[in-house]
Formats: sequence, structure tokens, C-alpha cells
Amino acid sequence: MDGRTPLVLVSGWTGAMEDVTTALLAPGTVAVRHDLSRVYEGVVRRTLYAAGESPRETILELAHGCVSCTLREDLLPLLRKLARRSSIDRIVVAMDPALEPEALCWAIENVVVAGVVGQVDGSASRDVRISAVVDCLDASTWLADASGDDALADRGIVASGDDDRTVAQLVVGQVDYADALVVSAGPEVDGWERAKLGAVLTRLAPGAPVAWAGPGDTLDAEALLAAVPFDARRGEISDAFSPLLRGQPPLTADCGVTLVEFTATRPFHPERLHEAIDVLLDGVVTARGRAWVATQPDEALWIESAGGGLRVASAGKWLAAMTPEEQDQVDTTRRAMAALRWDDEFGDRDTSMVVLVHAADPSEIDRTLQWALVSDDEMLTPNRWATWNDPFGQFHEDPCETTESPYSEQSREATE
Repeated sequence: MDGRTPLVLVSGWTGAMEDVTTALLAPGTVAVRHDLSRVYEGVVRRTLYAAGESPRETILELAHGCVSCTLREDLLPLLRKLARRSSIDRIVVAMDPALEPEALCWAIENVVVAGVVGQVDGSASRDVRISAVVDCLDASTWLADASGDDALADRGIVASGDDDRTVAQLVVGQVDYADALVVSAGPEVDGWERAKLGAVLTRLAPGAPVAWAGPGDTLDAEALLAAVPFDARRGEISDAFSPLLRGQPPLTADCGVTLVEFTATRPFHPERLHEAIDVLLDGVVTARGRAWVATQPDEALWIESAGGGLRVASAGKWLAAMTPEEQDQVDTTRRAMAALRWDDEFGDRDTSMVVLVHAADPSEIDRTLQWALVSDDEMLTPNRWATWNDPFGQFHEDPCETTESPYSEQSREATE
């Protein structure tokens, strides 16, 4: 039996967040929310909620106003303290929109909390276990946000001075990481819009139970949590070499929504890939995957898009580029999967991507990416690959003139 205190994370942008949090406030449950709207000024408002009690508000003044400081200096130590109270058997965190569930889960598992009286130094995961991540979204706006290119700053959400995340990155990441979903759907959302959004959610968060809530509906949050499948992620952190299709999503089209799987056992030509990559930004909710680029034989590249924004980052070394000692440190599952497709000349190098389409031609995406691969003639002269111009030499971000921290690591770096 796991004796740690269960922790439920509630994310999203809608009033349904408050409904979910309130519905979960049974005896023995405490909820906490950090208002980060003024974090850039060094001021954070923390509120604690418990059943039958008035909310308790505390104003925190931080030496450095950022999400990282809020997590390290208050939220993570608070989780450890609350978990030790005998009167508390569940904690709910109502997340500020500036926080991403995956980043918070990573911090709970990895950031050391030190100096708490009566506790051994260690991560918050010593005392709490993530039992579910619930995301709340608005059916009337989510798809437009998820396929747009607005910056969070345009909505007044800024977690730090160099926070350049987009709205799409945040809302797509929230749904992708959720174990359960609550969708607010008013009368302005017609049947077709509801069906199309449902098709997207089924493919982005397969297996996650969905509660559709109209005006005045009573949400049974406990029933929703009980419906979360046993093999749900529950805060698990994946990496670039984890399976790209989780939870067996439908592979057929529905309401124009479909998943495009692209694989290749030859590398991309860097300049053609740079030209072709825009196909992932129009009519696409998200794309993600590993890419083999001819000019970078040692490093796999991670490509991930959300709406109109895309970044490319290092995914780490290919096994074929590692020393035997380095390979011994790699997860056995990854090594086993690589062995099944090992090539005598190129080892485990390959490309594998998944694209979630809602208003694009899947065949055009496949055709464009195929065009960007190294041709038959070019495959005959691998000694020339290193001489090609490489726009991804320092990784990549759209728009091209921006060079920021890797997309897949940005949230984690913010918590360190």
C-alpha cells in the first residue's frame, strides 16, 4: 500500500476549475491555489480551502518573482507539510494558468525540498502521490486557442521576464497531460463543434474520461476521478524516446480530425526539412516526434508544435552514437525497442512523428515530409552530408529569428 497522501492537480482556464475544486472539498480534503497574476512583481497570493471553513489567504513576497521561486519556496514545502497532517487525507492544487501540469509534476518528483522541520530533505514525492490530473476547458474557445499563435503575454499571463510561451502550447499541453477532462459547453456550441472537439480530445488525451458540463449542470467530480483508467499517466514524466501514441487513440478520421503517423529510416535533408516544416503549423493542433537529420549523426532532434508555434530541440544521443558505458545507463525498454529495428549501418537512427490534424490534408503532410528526406542519390554519398548547410545547428524555433531554450525542456528548466 502507498501511504503517501493523494494529490489531485486541477488545471485550465475556465470557471469549471472552481467547480471541480469545490466539488472535491469533502471532509479530509484541503485545496490550495496560488494566484500568480503579480508574480513578476514578486507578489503571490496563496489561498487554502477546506470543507466547511472560510478560505485562508496569505500574501507571499518573493525575492525573485517567478514561477520557479513560488514552487521551490512555498508550494512544494507546503505540500510536504500538509501531507503530514493527520486530519488531511487528500490535497487538491488548483493551478494558476501560468503553471503547466507536466512542469509541476516534474518539480514534485525532482526538486529537493530542504529545511522543513521534522522532515528529511527530499522531493515532495516522498509525501504525496499524484492520483489524477484534471484539465478544464471551454468548448467555445479551446480549439481556436489550440490552433492559434497568440503569446501568453497577449492574454496578460507572464510567469517570468523571458516567458515566451504561446497560448496554444499551454492549452494543448494541459489536455495532453490530463487524466480526466471537464468541458464547459454552453448553448453557443452546436453539435458539429462539440463532435469535432470531442474527436480532437479523444486523440490528444485517449482514455481520459470527459465530463461535458452545461450551464447549471452539477459536476460529479468524484465519479470523474473514479473513471480514470488504472493505466493513466498520473504525473508520470515521459521523454523523447517514450511511445508517441499513448492510450491507443483512434487512428481513423472523425469530423476531419485524424492522426498522421510519419516514419522514415533515412535522414532528413536539413534545408528541405526547414522549408517543409511549416506544413506542421497550418490546420494542425499539435505534432511531436523524433527526427534524424543528416548533418547531425549523433543527436536525435525533438520536433514539437502547438498551433502556429514550433520548436526543435535536442532529444539526446542515438544509441548508435553512444559508448557501451553510456548505453548501459539507458532504459532497458528503449534499448529493447531499438534492437527490433537496428540497422547494420545506421543503428537506431530513424524518424518517427505523430501529427494531430483538424483542418489540413493528411496526404499533403506526408508528401511534404517525404520530399524533405535525403534522396536515393544523396544516400549514396553520406560523406557529403556534413558539408550541407544546417538551419537546425543551434536548434530552431518559429519564427526563425528567435533562439530560445529547447521547447521540451523549458518547463523543467523553470523549476530548477
